[in-house]
Amino acid sequence: MRSALAGVGICAAALCVAMFCVSSASHAQSSAAPYPVRSVRVIVPYPPGGPTDVIARLAAQTLTETLGQQFYVENVSGASGVRGATMVAAAPGDGYTLMLVTNDLAISPSLSSKIQYDPIKDFAPISIVSKSPSAVLVHPSVSARTMQEFVTLARADPAKYSYASMSLGQNLLSTEKLFRLSLKLPLVRIPFPGAAPILSSTVAGHTLVGYIGLPPASPFLKEGTLRALAVSSPRRSPIAPDVPTMAESGLADQESELVIGLVAPAATPPSIVQLLARQMAQFVARPQTQERLAAFGFTPVGGTPEEFAAQIKSDIDNSSRVVRDAGIKVE
Repeated sequence: MRSALAGVGICAAALCVAMFCVSSASHAQSSAAPYPVRSVRVIVPYPPGGPTDVIARLAAQTLTETLGQQFYVENVSGASGVRGATMVAAAPGDGYTLMLVTNDLAISPSLSSKIQYDPIKDFAPISIVSKSPSAVLVHPSVSARTMQEFVTLARADPAKYSYASMSLGQNLLSTEKLFRLSLKLPLVRIPFPGAAPILSSTVAGHTLVGYIGLPPASPFLKEGTLRALAVSSPRRSPIAPDVPTMAESGLADQESELVIGLVAPAATPPSIVQLLARQMAQFVARPQTQERLAAFGFTPVGGTPEEFAAQIKSDIDNSSRVVRDAGIKVE
């Protein structure tokens, strides 16, 4: 009898413990603030119409549908993305301000002491959305069909082959690494604030060479108004399969890709960061998203916050090394 009563007591105690655990878990779940409960703005620190803007609008539409609140894009362009990034770094970390950025977020501070944000301390990485290569472009009047042929022409008459590139960021560092450090070509760099003026200048023949992301250059390659000599990705791009990589062109250690990813202000709660990371992974995994990204020349990624943080650190380390080795003057 005593044994039976003892068994009943143990079961009752276990039941109480279980009920307490369920009650505690329910209370914790109910006390967590729901997200989102109002509209969320997604800052794009570049003008409308570019690849970052297009991807941001696709993502915002999907997040609106899946999370039940409006995610809307706001373009805050200026200074190669610095203006928008500075604004987001100072925004409240409540999950209601996000930013779709390129790896210029990590690289630009290596090139200017005037930049007020810290790419590691001021932002919470959420997910890498996609990657795409850049390309060395030439005007059709340039006879070179390969990088090696171009190098021969440029060595014979370097003053003729000034090249157009971005004024800040990865584009600048990649061209300095390629033309100055690797090929030792004394070419004059003509800086531009964005892809559109680089393409316009090169198509018009004002600069016979341009270095810019492959996706915005793709229509000009199809028209024949520009020619691509090489792409900077590890593999050939599906939107320009006939264009060799830098490695195939005999140029080692020249791989660089435009990375586009989602970040938030640093104080954003980890629960919101993880929620958004899962949502972005689902967004990138959708067949319609992959089709759109492939049409633009982007490779879908959908990485974790930790993977994006590692990418940012790698970009900072690489940019600092190129700035030092190339003797680039920090403004």
